[in-house]
Amino acid sequence: MLPPLYYLFLQGELSLTVVNYSTGIAAFAAVMLYSISQFARRVVGRMYLDSSGTTLKVSHLTFWGRRNDLYMPVNDVMTFGDVGDSPNETILYFKRYSTTDIMYFSTRFGRVVDKRGFEKVFGTLI
Repeated sequence: MLPPLYYLFLQGELSLTVVNYSTGIAAFAAVMLYSISQFARRVVGRMYLDSSGTTLKVSHLTFWGRRNDLYMPVNDVMTFGDVGDSPNETILYFKRYSTTDIMYFSTRFGRVVDKRGFEKVFGTLI
């Protein structure tokens, strides 16, 4: 919307106030979109434990909304005790020993299908 508004301003059809408000709103929208997407791409969508129980597949979205799968050994994932989270919190940290990246997941809004496998990776639920 900004290029047509700037064109109309240069033609004398719009006032500087309208152009300034429109530019401010567009800049605010861009900053909020970027900020929210930085959080949203760190939210874990699904986690899968392979049949041998040694590899964890973590799925999340990229900035552009595509699915990204991360494969990691189970012994690289920090348990609740290592992270310092209580299992009954709404949003839990997903941390690894090999990197400083932090992701987020929720057992309250999500669902644990394999409780035994979940407790093998993260420790006891309650």
